[in-house]
Amino acid sequence: MDLEFGKIKGSKVLVTGGAGFVGCNLVRKMLKLGAKITIFVKKGKDMENIRDLLNEIEVIYGDLTNISDVDKIITDKDYIFHLAWQTDLKKSMENPVADVQSDIVGILNLLEACKKKNPPVKIIFASATTVIGLPKKIPSNEDEKENPLSIYEANKLLAEKYLQMYFVNYQLKSSVLRFSNIFGEYQKIDNPNRGVLNFMIGRSLRGEKLTVYGDGNFIRDYCYIQNYVDALIIAAISDNTDGKTYVLGSGEGRTFNEVVEKIKSIVESLTDKKVEITHVHDPNEHEINKRDFIADYSRFKEDTGWIPKISFDEGLRRTIGFYIHNT
Repeated sequence: MDLEFGKIKGSKVLVTGGAGFVGCNLVRKMLKLGAKITIFVKKGKDMENIRDLLNEIEVIYGDLTNISDVDKIITDKDYIFHLAWQTDLKKSMENPVADVQSDIVGILNLLEACKKKNPPVKIIFASATTVIGLPKKIPSNEDEKENPLSIYEANKLLAEKYLQMYFVNYQLKSSVLRFSNIFGEYQKIDNPNRGVLNFMIGRSLRGEKLTVYGDGNFIRDYCYIQNYVDALIIAAISDNTDGKTYVLGSGEGRTFNEVVEKIKSIVESLTDKKVEITHVHDPNEHEINKRDFIADYSRFKEDTGWIPKISFDEGLRRTIGFYIHNT
């Protein structure tokens, strides 16, 4: 067991959205650390990511918008990782009311239930660095003024503010982690609207062209999922993170051209496939997707000692290897 995570052993943990990309990786790590895991998912949710874990965890089906469902799942928990969220930016813009009803009503129900029935619990919320909109400086930290440019980001920011308000008014502990671009095992590799790096891996393994929209010179901070899993657990068990919001990433910037070239190189070295890259102009690309961004995670490092231990190259090689053997 990792000594720094010892506090999680034997704890009772709830993960909303535990069958999703981030959730299933978090569940796998915490099981190894000896936590008692309950996941909360909607009926009909694809459980493929955790099918091999169903005998080791408790699965409860329900809806966060139903307060009676929420009341049943929070009473005895030590930590709650709130990962359930509508993650498609385009869908959020097309149907903003649905996003508010599922995501905002959902987190308010969670907060109210915890306030009344489990005040000692700590909630860790996965947010996004894009809540700041277009950064004024790079690397960017928590001092950037928030200016969300989509319904998805606006709702993430609103959820952050509700968590802060419940901490100030009711001492309900929480910590918010704003993630930059995530990649890694168990994310869908056929969804063009979410997880662009994993999507490109999928295209390369299917023998399809890697399509780069625009010149591909925009800079992003891509961080491997296992680094974020560590951060989530550390945020939960550290008293230093109570009531705080953090910007997280690898701290390294790469152009999208660099990333697709690296995918091409690794896939061609591990398989017999030849990968072709093409550039296409997209006049409808959302402004948030054109920005440059690098995370300054120094504040979280100061409070917890966390650093991203697994490099971009190593994480990418592990991810591609995973899909070669599991698709």
